[in-house]
Amino acid sequence: MVKQKKAAAVAAPLAEKMPVKEDRHFVTALARGLSVLSCFSSGEKMLGNLDIAKRCKLPKSTVSRLTYTLTKLGYLVYVEETGKYRLGTSTLALGSAMLARLDVRDLARPLMQELADFSKAMVSLGSRDRLSMIYVGNARSSAALTLSLDIGSRIPIATTAMGRAYLAMVPEREREDIMERVRELDEVAWPTIRAGIERSLQEYRETGAVSSFGEWQSDVNAIAVPLRPGGGLPPMAINCGGPAFTLSREFLLGEVRPRLIGLVKQLEASLGLRG
Repeated sequence: MVKQKKAAAVAAPLAEKMPVKEDRHFVTALARGLSVLSCFSSGEKMLGNLDIAKRCKLPKSTVSRLTYTLTKLGYLVYVEETGKYRLGTSTLALGSAMLARLDVRDLARPLMQELADFSKAMVSLGSRDRLSMIYVGNARSSAALTLSLDIGSRIPIATTAMGRAYLAMVPEREREDIMERVRELDEVAWPTIRAGIERSLQEYRETGAVSSFGEWQSDVNAIAVPLRPGGGLPPMAINCGGPAFTLSREFLLGEVRPRLIGLVKQLEASLGLRG
């Protein structure tokens, strides 16, 4: 998937299920409202109630009430010409406030750009949102062909290098919970997905990095390394990826991997997380 293509296979975060077990502290209405907002991936700027209902797996009448409320609060804007909704400025304010607190982005930016220029690819920083990884930072080379993903884009956690790097860093209990939820989404594909994750965990133990060669998109190769940002933030990951015909397995593993591992070590040292 290169720049000329749409980011069509972005993970759909709302196919995931709400918590099954009874939890008196869990506010279902709030969760549904947040799920509606999460429907708006970077590739789709406007959605109608029917689109949202399908993604959230909720009755259209429920979605109508949620979108009405979110519009009143400024989190959505109704576009009369299309009869659909787009994200409002209140949502933008929330995202901007979160990104402003990620000091790691400022420290990582020059290091990521250096690696992007060397690899002639895209280097990205991401964090987890349910069964997706969200790009919170990007550095591109001047190469004509790069991935079309931007800040705010979502990619699957189970089949991408970035997602697998995150899984390699988190505690086993959290990883097993995520894997179970991935299995519930696609029982047929699960054996292949599980094998890829387990292979990546072993790869991380042996080399300090993980890879995904054509496993997310057949024409995309990538490697990634998990990152501890500190400051109470959950693990993140930095990847380097691009079109398979310009980024070979040999180049990524032999030339890019040691540089990416060094980047993360330098960044963690700058954040005061390494001796």
